[in-house]
Amino acid sequence: MDAPTVSNQVLAAAVLRLLRPLVRVLLRHGVAFGAFEALAKQAYVDVALADFGLPGKRPSLSRVSILTGLTRKDVQRWARGDAEPAEALASERYNRAARVLAGWIRDPRFHDARGTPVPLPIDGDPSFSELVRLHSGDMPARAVLDELLHVGAVAAQDDGRFVPVARAYVPQRSEADKLLILGHDVADLIETIDHNIRHGATDPRFQRKVMYDSIPVDELPEFRRLSATQAQALLEHFDAWLSRRDAELGPQDDPQPRARVGLGIYYFEERRMAGGSGAEDVSP
Repeated sequence: MDAPTVSNQVLAAAVLRLLRPLVRVLLRHGVAFGAFEALAKQAYVDVALADFGLPGKRPSLSRVSILTGLTRKDVQRWARGDAEPAEALASERYNRAARVLAGWIRDPRFHDARGTPVPLPIDGDPSFSELVRLHSGDMPARAVLDELLHVGAVAAQDDGRFVPVARAYVPQRSEADKLLILGHDVADLIETIDHNIRHGATDPRFQRKVMYDSIPVDELPEFRRLSATQAQALLEHFDAWLSRRDAELGPQDDPQPRARVGLGIYYFEERRMAGGSGAEDVSP
């Protein structure tokens, strides 16, 4: 057997580092190795079928078996797999609720003279139902409202109206929705890194972080507040730009292709006993 290349050794080390926090989540939720192995087989077959076919030919089970190292029996079994309905429904609920809350925050039709989002009744003019219709299509208004109430993004007033109490839809109580974010956000980051590995010289996607490794712990609360405030303001600026160009999926007069696009920001923190200092800027 050939010795592993330096790049494969680096990749193995990177995957191991990536897997450790993921395995921590899996073990915390009682997911043993056998279940993870089945998921890995499903992912290998899905990707081989979708992305590694030969030009002009339908992907064959034999080729997928050769690429993945799985038996034909395994490939045949997992090739029939499909996304879980529960995941699709949770994803749709997440996206719809996020769009409604963002619309409430930025749409002047639902603001007062000072530009502040106004409390809304379920029905009326303006109303929460109208907000949902404009920013989430035909989704039942009550279902969206219940979701936003459930995660603590919206509060009920004594007069029967509702008011946003958060500027972004971030699940606070639903563990299932938090796990859904794990799948979506980490996958997006890995997709960007993979794109930059392959096309960074000609078509780079923005991928940066700033990091120092010797910050006094008592300074962290201030940085958490600073980063949260400024990051939220930046995301709202991008949200306003994207929302002016967004269109509902479906038949359109505009023939140009459409894409899902966005930018994510996250905060990380790791306690260190000792270390130096320095900033890291990860470029493509």
